[in-house]
Amino acid sequence: MGCRHCGSDLDRPGDYCLVCRTANADVAVLELGRERATVTVLADDEVVSARTVTTTPEDGGETGVVELRNFAGLIADEVRRKRPEEVYVTGDRAVVDAVRGQLHYPFYRVEDDDPVDHVRERRSEPSLEVVETAPDEKLGGSHSTLVGGRAGQRAIRTVAGHPHVKKVIPGPIDAGGSGSRTGVRAKATRADEHGNVRLLIRDGSSVQENRIVTTAGDRDLGERVREDLNEALVEAALQESA
Repeated sequence: MGCRHCGSDLDRPGDYCLVCRTANADVAVLELGRERATVTVLADDEVVSARTVTTTPEDGGETGVVELRNFAGLIADEVRRKRPEEVYVTGDRAVVDAVRGQLHYPFYRVEDDDPVDHVRERRSEPSLEVVETAPDEKLGGSHSTLVGGRAGQRAIRTVAGHPHVKKVIPGPIDAGGSGSRTGVRAKATRADEHGNVRLLIRDGSSVQENRIVTTAGDRDLGERVREDLNEALVEAALQESA
């Protein structure tokens, strides 16, 4: 396959062209199993490449850590070759985390029987503004105390790191709730009519409601952001998987 811009030969379909320095891919969809992963690349909503990477999992220990890291490295290399605008991911959480650690892209989670078609449908919806501000710079408001110690801070940073979150405004802490022994838990609530959500952080009997200002302009787009935030909190071990 040649570059769709200058016609130069590419090593693999969908690769970034090093001759005219332009991308031949818009989106990468990663379907990540523990033994097998598929990287599907789209350009103008058409599949231009689908490459499969396999591994033989090792049982624990340093050997298992190295094997998983190498597997993730092969997947990450395939994405880097394409330089897509967006990366969507589904599959085994350990593999997702390992790949995330090797790529400097925000990951958008998709849960569907056909993730490629799901991504096509999602991209046909109105696009949302991306906020480049660092997570710590998105923290605002008059309340500086966060419930849950380091875990609470991790929840706030997880949410603030989302590309469609503009600001996180911590609220007061209510210590009158019912006790819990499950540790710190966080959840993004249903979006309001402006597309903004609330982040509830619970630690024992203490609850803090934090306002999350997003780039979504209505409830439907805000629900997309909420779903992404809750998936990120699950991956951060701050929420139980549904």
